[in-house]
Amino acid sequence: MARALIGRTVRRLRLEKGMAQQGLAARLGISASYLNLIEHDQRAVTASLLVKLTEVLQVDLAALSGAREKALQTGLQEVLRDPLLGLDQVPEAEVAQLAGGAPHVARAVLALYRAWRVAREDSGGIALPTGRRILLPTEEARDFFHDRANHFPALEAAAERLGAELGVGPHEMNHAVAQRLRERHGLVVQVVPMQGALRRHDSANRRLDLSDSLPRESRGFHLAFQLMLLEAGDAVAEAMAGFEPSSAEAGALVRIGLLNYAAGALLMPYAAFLAAARELRHDAEALASRFGASFEQACHRLASLQRDGARGVPFFFLRVDPAGNVDKRFSAAGFPFARFGGSCPKWIVHHAFASPGQVRVQLAQLPDGGSFLCFARAVQGRAAIWGEPAPVHVVAMGCDISRAGEVIYADGLDLERAAVGIGLSCRLCDRVDCRSRAFPPLEHRLALDPMVTGASPYTFRTPAR
Repeated sequence: MARALIGRTVRRLRLEKGMAQQGLAARLGISASYLNLIEHDQRAVTASLLVKLTEVLQVDLAALSGAREKALQTGLQEVLRDPLLGLDQVPEAEVAQLAGGAPHVARAVLALYRAWRVAREDSGGIALPTGRRILLPTEEARDFFHDRANHFPALEAAAERLGAELGVGPHEMNHAVAQRLRERHGLVVQVVPMQGALRRHDSANRRLDLSDSLPRESRGFHLAFQLMLLEAGDAVAEAMAGFEPSSAEAGALVRIGLLNYAAGALLMPYAAFLAAARELRHDAEALASRFGASFEQACHRLASLQRDGARGVPFFFLRVDPAGNVDKRFSAAGFPFARFGGSCPKWIVHHAFASPGQVRVQLAQLPDGGSFLCFARAVQGRAAIWGEPAPVHVVAMGCDISRAGEVIYADGLDLERAAVGIGLSCRLCDRVDCRSRAFPPLEHRLALDPMVTGASPYTFRTPAR
C-alpha cells in the first residue's frame, strides 16, 4: 500500500461520497482528528482500519491502493519536466497532491499536454499530407482500457451466457462457435488464401473467410470475435456507457477492443480460467495449452481477472515492438508506465527480443522502491510474403513483489537480492552510474569534466531541493 498516497485517496473518496470528516470518522470508530491525520498522510492505516474503509466507502482494496493516483503522478511528472515548457522544477509533493487530490484536473492536464504535443508536431511538419490534424485515437483507446483496469463485467456476463448455451470444453469451442455461426446466423466459415486480410465477413454472400496463414488458436479467436460482433452488441454498448470519444476513430478502436475482450472471455471463461491460473500458478504457457489459446491471448486474460469477490493476481500487461513502440498497455498492478517516450533499456521487456519463444524473468525495482516480478516473451508472427521481415513483439506482464509467491516465474529467484534497478525512462530516472542511460534526467544539470570519464554516458548534478 502506497502510504504517501492513501491519505489523499481516502479524502477524495470521502468527498465523492458527500461525507463529512466527522461522519466518516464516526462510522470508522475513530476520532475526527485521527482521520484528519490519515488524510494528510501523517498517520499510517492499520489492516483492520483498511478493511473498515473499504466497507464504509463501498470500494475494494484496489481503489484504496493509490495505484491510479500513482499512474497520474507519473504522467504529470513527465509533463512538467518537459524542457520546452520552460518550468522550474515542480516539487514532487505538489505533483502527488494534484494527482491524489484532484485526479480530474490531473487527467485534464495530461489531455491538454497530449493535444499540445500534437499541435507542436503538426507545426513542425508532421501533419498528415492532407493537412488533417492527428488526434491520437490509439492513445485515447489505450487510456480507456487502462482507466477501467481492463475488466468489463457486462462482457463477462454476455460471454458466460453464450458459453453456457454452447456447453462445450475449451478444445471443442472452435467447432461449436463455427456451428452456431452457421445455424444461428447463416454464415459459412471457410479457410482460404487471403491477401491483405486475416478475416473477412461477406454479409451479402453470408460467408466468413479466414486466412489459411492463421494458426489454429488465432482462427478460433477470429471465430469468437465474429460471434461476439453479432451477438454481444448490447454488452459492448453497456461497457462503453459514459465514454465520449473525441473522434469516430477512437470510438471504433475501443469497440473493436471490447469485442476482442469478449472473444477472449468466451474462449477462456472467467471462473474456469481463474481456477486454472491458481492451479498452474499463472504459468501463461501452460494456460495457453489448456485453453487452446496463444501465449498472448492467455496473458491478456490473466490481466483481466479483476471481478469483485473473485480477483486474480493484479498484473500489468504490455506489448512492444522492436523499435520500442507500445501498442498495448494496461495495469491492474499499479505499475507506472511512462506515457511519453521510451522505457528503461535495462527492463526485461527489451532483452526478451534476444531469445524468441523463451520466457525471460526479472525482479525489477523502481527508484521509489516499488518492486515487480516481471516476465516477458517474444512472439513472432508470419511474414506476408517471402523476404519480408516477420512481425515480432514482446508480450510482458508483471505483478507486485508481494504476490510473487503465487506466480511460477518467481521460483528459484532470490527475492531479497535479485532485484535489478530500473527507471520509468531515462529522462525521469535519477539513478547515477547507469551504463545503459540514453539521456540525462530532464531536471538535472550535466556535470561535464574532460579530465574524467564516468561509467555512465552522462554525469549530472542533483539539483538543490
